[in-house]
Amino acid sequence: MTFSPGTFLDLDHTDHRVIFDNVEHVWQVLGKIAPYLQFRLKPAMLGTLIGKPFLGPDVFVGEGTVIEPGAMIKGPAWIGEGCQIRNGAYIRENVIIGNHVVAGNSCEFKNCLIFDKAEVAHFNYVGDSILGYKSHLGAGVILSNVRLDRREVMVSLPDAAITTGLKKFGAIVGDHAEIGCNSVISPGSIIGRGALIYPGVSWRGILPEKQIVRLRQQLDILPRRD
Repeated sequence: MTFSPGTFLDLDHTDHRVIFDNVEHVWQVLGKIAPYLQFRLKPAMLGTLIGKPFLGPDVFVGEGTVIEPGAMIKGPAWIGEGCQIRNGAYIRENVIIGNHVVAGNSCEFKNCLIFDKAEVAHFNYVGDSILGYKSHLGAGVILSNVRLDRREVMVSLPDAAITTGLKKFGAIVGDHAEIGCNSVISPGSIIGRGALIYPGVSWRGILPEKQIVRLRQQLDILPRRD
C-alpha cells in the first residue's frame, strides 16, 4: 500500500503544497510544519476581529476570516481566507489552516495542517494530524496523538507495522472523509478519501477510501418501575 500524499489529499486544495515536496509518506509532513512556518510565515491581520480574541505575534490571518471573541491563537499559525474561527477555539503552535475552514467552539489545534473547506466545528482535538479537503469531524471527535506507553507511533497493517519515527502522530484524514460524533481515532490512524466512520466508534489503523465503519449496539429496553 502506498502512503504518498496524493493518495489521500488533493494538493490543489491547499496554498501550502510546497510542504509536500520530497515527501514519501504523508505523515512526514508533520515534522516539516514548524520549519515551514519559521521561514515562510509573515505575520499579518487581514481578517475581522469581533471583540478581543487573543492573537500571538506570529500569526497570519487572511482576508474575509472572522475571529470571534474568546478564541486564542498562540501561533506560529497561518490561517487562510474566509475562515470562521469561533468562540473558544484554541489554536496552539505550528498550525496551518486553509481557506474557508470552520474552527469551532472548544476545538483545539496543535501542529497540524488543515486543507480548504474542512469543518472542525464542536469540541474536537486535532493534534499532529492532517485533515483533507472538505473533511468533517462531528462534535466531540478526538484525534489522539500519543500512545499510552509514550512509545513511537506505528502505522498498523494487517500483517505488519510501519515505523514513523514520531512519538506524536494523530491521524491522516483524507479528502471528503466524515467522522461521526464522539468517535476516538487512535494514534497513527489513516482514514481514506470519502470514508465514513459512524458516531461513537473507537478506531485504530487504516480505513481504505470510500469504506464505512458502522457501529452496532445491542440495546435492552425495560419497563420502568415506580
